[in-house]
Amino acid sequence: MSCEPPGPNNPTGSKVWVIFGATGHMGQSLTKACLGKGDKVVACSIEPLKKSKRIDVIANCSGYGVIGACEDQDEHEIRNQFETNFMGTVHIIQLSLPYFREQGAGRYLIFSSTSGALGVPGLGPYCATKYAVEGMIEAMLYEIDALNIKATLVEPGLVRRDEPDWAFRPLPTWGHFLIKSPSEPYSDPSSPALHAKRMVQWLGDKQPTSAIKCAELVWQLAHCSYPPLRLLLGSYAIESIRDRLRSIIEEFEDWQHLHHPADPALDNEDDGDDGDDGD
Repeated sequence: MSCEPPGPNNPTGSKVWVIFGATGHMGQSLTKACLGKGDKVVACSIEPLKKSKRIDVIANCSGYGVIGACEDQDEHEIRNQFETNFMGTVHIIQLSLPYFREQGAGRYLIFSSTSGALGVPGLGPYCATKYAVEGMIEAMLYEIDALNIKATLVEPGLVRRDEPDWAFRPLPTWGHFLIKSPSEPYSDPSSPALHAKRMVQWLGDKQPTSAIKCAELVWQLAHCSYPPLRLLLGSYAIESIRDRLRSIIEEFEDWQHLHHPADPALDNEDDGDDGDDGD
């Protein structure tokens, strides 16, 4: 088994974590889970704190998104999302990878989203940032494969705030999302561009997946010897990605008659004709 949870039959030593975005609900739950298991944590809200001589795990829980149609989001809003979600991840990796390489080991837990695997109406630029993060991490894993450095994309679904001390806090604007007022073409309540807004409002009522349980699973993940590239958390995430993969396969099957190149025999015949003309 590539990832037996830590326990009596699989003891594990204490790890040192650096957690970015530790003030958010997912970051806070992860911080508490790690400390509760005896690990050490340097919690960062914005900038890294270099207080430990050794770092075993770097988790990036930070994120920011704007809910609104692609047409309605201005350049400043789009750039802010890329700076936070993509460039923030790039900076963390570029600054820490030499340290992990010298240390001979290290692990990244990068919180992505199901939005990094499927397009969500009303979250176009946000999805683009998550697609970018996922592509970079997947490519990087090939580059660092021989260095004993691991990375996993954590893809939670809709996560509720269930830490006791969050219960009485005023909620930010739908977590880490800012909701834009739609322009006239997208103002109809049933508009697909408002899907993301309806989704987070539904989340406020249903709140399906526990942040505390997610944090416990992520802590276990950090102690796995052979972690996966992606870890989906919650039934919403699993079903969403499964449906997405199914639709890709179905589309491929429906259009495969246009995917094949010309018959190689015809290509060879054309080459032969060209040769005859040259004689």
